[in-house]
Amino acid sequence: MERPIQDLSRFRLPPDFRGRPAWFVQFWWIVQATLFRMSPQVFYGWRRFLLRLFGAKIGRGVIIRPTAEITYPWKLTIGDYSWIGEYAALYTLGEIHIGDNAVISQHCYLAAATHDYTSPAFDMVARAITIEPEAWLAARVFVAPGVTIGRGAVVGACSVVLKDVPPMTICAGHPAKPLRPRVSNDEPATLAEASERL
Repeated sequence: MERPIQDLSRFRLPPDFRGRPAWFVQFWWIVQATLFRMSPQVFYGWRRFLLRLFGAKIGRGVIIRPTAEITYPWKLTIGDYSWIGEYAALYTLGEIHIGDNAVISQHCYLAAATHDYTSPAFDMVARAITIEPEAWLAARVFVAPGVTIGRGAVVGACSVVLKDVPPMTICAGHPAKPLRPRVSNDEPATLAEASERL
């Protein structure tokens, strides 16, 4: 018989991987499925309150849609005035840090954990994701564990981000690659000058 390369009967979460007791995790999931998800669209303050109640660090004026999903709020940090769109999934098995004025558009998926496919026990591995201030992830972007999206970067719709994205860069694709600089309205630089910075 061949030696198994994946034996899920051996899978175990690392000690204290969740960061809270199992009953607390289940309680959050119940709250998220009811009080959070069923809240009216305009109840942004209510959803911020619920997330803070469960340990999330949420800044001022953050807009989170009721269909957004957050696995473990206590591993989530969101800066001031950022937006989390419809059906965005923040898979916070690892830490997710989102800076000020960042936009995570509808159906984005930020996966801060993965499995070690070289281990027969299919071990869980958490790697923090950082979305720096003023970045924009367009609709249906996937961000892999351990990735940093630089300040002011734009990631095009349906992109798959497997590596860090430089600041002030427009990226897109599968996998996402830099396309051109994002030039601020406050910058007098020409596109050619900005390209030399990459």
